Parts: sequence; C-alpha cells; structure tokens
Amino acid sequence: MSNDQPLISIVTLTWNQTDVTCQFLESTRHLTYKNYEILVCDMGSEIDPTERINAANYPNTRVLRSEKNLGFTGGNNWGMRQAKGDYIFIVNNDTEVTPELLDVLLEPFFDDPTIGVTCPKIRFYQKPDTIQYAGFNPINVFTGRTTAVGSLEVDKGQCDVSGYTHGAHGCAMLVSREVINKVGMFPENFFIYYEEWDWSARILKAGYHIYYQAKGLIYHKESITMGKKSAIKVYYHTRNRILYMRRNTAWYQFAVFITFFILVAAPKATLTYLLKRQFEHLRSFIKGTTWNLTVSKYSPV
Repeated sequence: MSNDQPLISIVTLTWNQTDVTCQFLESTRHLTYKNYEILVCDMGSEIDPTERINAANYPNTRVLRSEKNLGFTGGNNWGMRQAKGDYIFIVNNDTEVTPELLDVLLEPFFDDPTIGVTCPKIRFYQKPDTIQYAGFNPINVFTGRTTAVGSLEVDKGQCDVSGYTHGAHGCAMLVSREVINKVGMFPENFFIYYEEWDWSARILKAGYHIYYQAKGLIYHKESITMGKKSAIKVYYHTRNRILYMRRNTAWYQFAVFITFFILVAAPKATLTYLLKRQFEHLRSFIKGTTWNLTVSKYSPV
C-alpha cells in the first residue's frame, strides 16, 4: 500500500453480544478504505463467538479471546498491543459504520501533524437523525460533568464544521500509533467510564490536538452492555467521576468539586434512589464514592 493508505487496526470489544458484534461486522463489509484489519476482542463471553464470526468470512477479521473480562480500558489496551496498524480505530461493537468513515477520519492526520486523535459525528442508531456527539465541550472542573456538542439535537447541519475539540469519544476514535507510543494507552484503573476523558487529558498535555471530523458518521446503539440505568453503571460512573477529578484538577478545583459533590450531588442521588426504591443503585453509588477513600489515584486496580 502507498503512504496515503496506512494500515488501520479496528479494535472492538465483545462480551456476551455476538449478535450485536456481527451486526457491526456486517456494516464493515461496505467500508471503502481497504487497508485495515479488525480485531474482535472477546472478554470471556459465556459462549465463545470465534466459530460463528469466522464462519461469516468478514474481511480481514480475527477474534482474540480473553478468558477474563478486562473491562473497556483493559480490553482495548489488550487489543491495541496485538494490533499491527499505524492507526488504531477504537470502536464500540454496538455501532454501525458508514462506508467512508475510515477515509475521512484519516484525512486530518495528513493535513495537520499536531492531530493525535480524530472522532466522527455520532448519531443514535434508534433515532438516526439525532446527534449524540459532535465534539465535547470542556469538562466542568468544578462539578466533573461532561457535555457533548449537539447532544440530543436533530441533525440539521448545525454541527457540520470540523475542528479541534476538548475530548475524544470512547465509542469511536482513530488514534495514531505515535500518540500511543508517546502517551500510552487507556488508564486501566478506570475499567469503564471517564477513561476517554483521562486519556484525552494526557494526549492534550502531550501537545497533540483532538479533532472532530464532521464528515465522518457512525450510528451508536448505546449502553447495550451495561444497560441504561444499571447499578454497575452507577458504580463505575460515580467512582470514575471522582477519580478523574482527583487525577486531573488543581487542588482548589478539586476542593470546589468535593464541596459540590457532598452538598449537592450526593444528597440528590441518594434522595432519587430512595424515592425510586432503587436500593441496589444507592449501594453502588455509596460503594463508588467510598472506593476513592481507600485506593490511590494511580492504583492499577
């Protein structure tokens, strides 16, 4: 292949979701960019999906099976270590790609050497005219809350201007090998949620830009693995929101955040779960909060 057709490694995780993963792989048959490999990283599914996936003869695809669920962070890092590409496309298995996605995500790297990551526009699969992500606004360093540009808006072209953005979306992000070699991979102590924010912060600090490519489009089925309101999601989201703030804010910002969390966020969440009789969710919220009292912010577990 010529220099303008570098190898792209597509890394996607699956865990007890063979049907969903196969739907994703079916969509990749239509990719116009041809110099790619797909690594399907199975995180210890109850039924090994290897035989079914291999039988479908998806182009350039191989299944890597871990006997243990390594989480989003560990699983993607495990896949990246076995990838051969000059660029790594980290993508959720609960997505469906559009034909020119890889072509347009690659373009900005050739035009701007400061770009380390590109992300496409993400729309909801169930509401295909509605935006989930068109870049990220800056994270609120006093509340730990994140917001996506264009979120929940009907796409009428208002987010069709590409440019630098404040964070990469873990659902779909093309990362250069150079960035991985210089900055490292996902922080594995996050397991899932806020991991892309922590990685984005490190990438930006290293002098790279994150680029929202408006010409790219992917459809996301969202929260199939964890469930939209699962207790385990509450645990990791709570735990990692605090962990991110511990790792990436100045002391005075963290002091304001903790005050906000104790006086506003925690009482609100507690009251909500009690009123809804979601006692398991409440226990997960408390567990996620107290985890940060006993574990170092740099701990790998």
